[in-house]
Amino acid sequence: MLELRRLRLLAEFARRGSIAATAAALGYTPSAVSQQLATLEREARVPLLDRTARSAELTDAGRRLAERAEQILTLVEAAEAELSAQSDTPTGRVVVTSFPTAAVAFAPALAHSLADHPGLTFVLRQTRPGDGIRQVQSGEVDIALIDDWTGKMADQAPAALEFFHLRRDPLVLALPARHPLSNPECPVDLQALREEPWMAAPQGEPSRQAVELLLDAVGGARPVPWEFEGLHTILSLVARGLGITAIPALALAAGDQGIAVRSLPDPSLAREVYAVTRAASIRRPSVAVTLRALYSAAQDVRPSSPRDAAPRDAGAREGGARDAAAQRG
Repeated sequence: MLELRRLRLLAEFARRGSIAATAAALGYTPSAVSQQLATLEREARVPLLDRTARSAELTDAGRRLAERAEQILTLVEAAEAELSAQSDTPTGRVVVTSFPTAAVAFAPALAHSLADHPGLTFVLRQTRPGDGIRQVQSGEVDIALIDDWTGKMADQAPAALEFFHLRRDPLVLALPARHPLSNPECPVDLQALREEPWMAAPQGEPSRQAVELLLDAVGGARPVPWEFEGLHTILSLVARGLGITAIPALALAAGDQGIAVRSLPDPSLAREVYAVTRAASIRRPSVAVTLRALYSAAQDVRPSSPRDAAPRDAGAREGGARDAAAQRG
């Protein structure tokens, strides 16, 4: 009989592509993963991995069983969620992973809201861009907070995942408080700012790509930004009068002093913030109440408003996280 824990290892190996990566993701040693997969092969009575001295890859039978393992694990989680849904009291451990600015911005409201559920153990972790969805799929976390600059991620989501829209987060111009453009009556002329010392995240970061799109639109050779790791580091330098930046508004939730915020000429430069979870998890009271708390926290955050900001679009898409409990049936 095939053992569920070993099927999970096989499914994870299919996602990661190596024994070392599978071990690192699930907290095992590579030797333990290799031994468990060898045991699964004996149980299945067919070779599942084609091993060489330096690598291993799935055989055809291994790929088919990995696909079935994903289906089995989803059904097991759905069954557990149905049993958990019999109780209206959120209990147990919920693990949420988040990109850094959302973790900082949402944490106070989350802590306040979830304090009403003493049986719930809440864990909030920060993760690297791109890891959140993978961690939800693998079962490492229950919910991931992700940012999407493309506007396409929710439409391209795997069927096993649910995306809940939390808020739209526009790119804004952050200037030292005494900068001439801090005056809201002065129009924002990016061309006139080209010679300013621009600061941005390192190459490859989504916010850096948004800054480059912004500067490309001005035309001509783009100024080379100073690179700093961490948006809050950049804001601290702007507050000291050392440069300017374009940054997602959510990064300003901590209320940095000494910074003026202006709207940008192109309002389309923005990211969408989502909570992502496995569809089978939504019926769990602990996950449902956490989704509602995340939606509420996202609405309660009040980043420093641009001095010339337009009223929020009432027709903007809102997240379904506030209604997640209704899906428990």
